Amino acid sequence: MRYYVVDAFAEKVFEGNPAGVCILEEWLPEATMQSIATENNLSETAFAVKEGEDYRLRWFTPAAEIELCGHGTLATAFILAQFYEPNSNRFVFHTLSGILTVLKKQNLFELDFPNRLPESFALTQDMVDALGVTPIETYLGRDLMFLLENEDQVRQLTPDFSKLKQLPDGLGVNVTSQGSQFDFVSRSFFPKLNVNEDPVCGSAHCNLIPFWAGRLGKNELVARQASPRGGTLYCRLEGDRVVMGGTAVLYATSELHLDHL
Repeated sequence: MRYYVVDAFAEKVFEGNPAGVCILEEWLPEATMQSIATENNLSETAFAVKEGEDYRLRWFTPAAEIELCGHGTLATAFILAQFYEPNSNRFVFHTLSGILTVLKKQNLFELDFPNRLPESFALTQDMVDALGVTPIETYLGRDLMFLLENEDQVRQLTPDFSKLKQLPDGLGVNVTSQGSQFDFVSRSFFPKLNVNEDPVCGSAHCNLIPFWAGRLGKNELVARQASPRGGTLYCRLEGDRVVMGGTAVLYATSELHLDHL
């Protein structure tokens, strides 16, 4: 079975967020897909099967299936455009988070995702202990989101992952601040899914884009995920949807040998 690794939200290899991609003719057993994701140990591995003119898309972390993944969606659209449907500029995916559309505009892929503005949430001492800093605002959607004082705090943050994993609220943890060269910066941590830091998290931007659009008073923003790998997202708020654009680079193509299963 063909297996691809794509650096998503990247302009060159070793940037952005690596995702595994498998384009299937039919679904593998769920346990097998989970084993592939665990074996390859990327933050997400995407599996897609064509259904009519569209695709059914699922994402697996090393620990579990997840309901929404931005960089895995971008990576899948990139592979489809490169190897399966080179004449297509629009890819429609049916997912656990509804219908997601990706438009290819030359080298840029624009993802249409749900707007998930997080709600204000009470800060606890356990959160402060896990982060190692005291945030100035706290929010909760699917993930916890913390507003920090400045970009340096975001970039230099060294959280205690074992303590983050024990926080009762939120699947993951996102920290953010206004940026200097970018409208805002962020980092994302998912130790509950065996991913200490997600290098570029598209699903987190479903929270971040509406938050910063309201805070900065504009609907078009350029964001930077300030992880060690780093990645840039070109963002737009469109009512109950958010659009995030990025580029991708193929890192590897390989063959998975599953005949013995």
